[in-house]
Amino acid sequence: MSRRFLTACLVMLSLGVASAGDAVAPKSAAWSQWRGPNRDGKSAETGLLKGFPAGGPTLLWQVTETDVIGTGYGTPAVANGRLYIVGADTAKSSAAESVVCLNAATGAPIWKMPLDTAKGSFLDGWGGGPRSTPTVDGDFLYVLGSTGDLAALKTATGEIVWKKNLAKDFGGTIPKWGYSESVLIDGDRLICTPGKKNGMVALDKKTGNTVWSCTDLTDEAGYSSVIPATFGGVKQYVQQTMEHAVGVNAADGKLLWKVGEIKRKVAVIPTPVVAGYSIYFTAGYGAGGELVTVAPDGKSAKVTHKTSSVSNHHGGVIELDGKLYGHSDSKKWFCYDYQAGGDDLVWTSNDLDKGSITYADGQFYCYGQGKGTLVTIQASDKAWQETGRFTIPETSKVRPGQGQIWAHPVVAEGRLYLRDYDKLFVYDIAAKAKPQ
Repeated sequence: MSRRFLTACLVMLSLGVASAGDAVAPKSAAWSQWRGPNRDGKSAETGLLKGFPAGGPTLLWQVTETDVIGTGYGTPAVANGRLYIVGADTAKSSAAESVVCLNAATGAPIWKMPLDTAKGSFLDGWGGGPRSTPTVDGDFLYVLGSTGDLAALKTATGEIVWKKNLAKDFGGTIPKWGYSESVLIDGDRLICTPGKKNGMVALDKKTGNTVWSCTDLTDEAGYSSVIPATFGGVKQYVQQTMEHAVGVNAADGKLLWKVGEIKRKVAVIPTPVVAGYSIYFTAGYGAGGELVTVAPDGKSAKVTHKTSSVSNHHGGVIELDGKLYGHSDSKKWFCYDYQAGGDDLVWTSNDLDKGSITYADGQFYCYGQGKGTLVTIQASDKAWQETGRFTIPETSKVRPGQGQIWAHPVVAEGRLYLRDYDKLFVYDIAAKAKPQ
């Protein structure tokens, strides 16, 4: 552990944390994987601030030196009082990657484990470092590096239990900007998308041994992550590749359906959104969005309608009460009636630059990619109704110029976690108790 790492952590501790007696205890839930408990961008937290004081909520602790969490675009995972995050030692694609474990409340270091990752060759203009979010499952942690290095670690110590590489072991092709998927743990299996020779695989989470491989799916891997869903009693894994929307049988890895009418190209990033028998897919670079309806028996699917108005690049979209919310490259921030279809949006707003979105306790947390401005709005289909706004104290100085602030907001244990490449800012957003 470096002297700079220890010094940074002592600074964090000197900042202190809010007294438990000063806040209404929120209903807390772990943020143990990509996009939260159900991979849908929604936190189960309640008892959170409605609006912020001048200057924003209380900053509990921060990481500002590169060698603490390292470089990268992935969000942290928070579970059982610990924060797990992946990073690299430089902004180059050839950088060595590590997993870092910190005390989630104070930022104090617990462990740091090098991953001995394969060297990358994708473009450095956007910045090297991992793109994925760790997945916490009990006593184990699962991470995927930008060049396809997949590892299982012990949460207590960081000890590596097993390792695989999606390109070398499964014939996958590293996407242009590196593997960005956050792996799914479902029961005793790990699900991920190497692409090409083995489009999707299920591994034994304890050993890394292959349970099944979907060789029917030969699309190149995109940058999206798998969602589990059950339709007509058929459990399946929903994903979008660089070419299609797909459903793979969870029991045996057989490809159940493959559809897609929008023109996926360049980078297909957003995670699918499942609501009932409907699945919404969207991508940037003019692709737009499409609603896919799964058949009652779960074994086939079709595109119900598509739109050019919802073209989400990377910040994700969230379904709430029959509407979609997020940012569209052509229409700014939006609310969309995805079941009705068409190109008309319920409302739009350009009151914040392009960014990512998270939901918690009746509000959306919208995080702008340019300056690191966080805006909360009411979760309403009436209009963009702003409730709070602040900007992180500083932005990354080592992030290459073509990179932006791409890590999504994380809300867990009464705190808001905001990353910008090699920096991390943690805020107290628990509502204060009213005077008796």
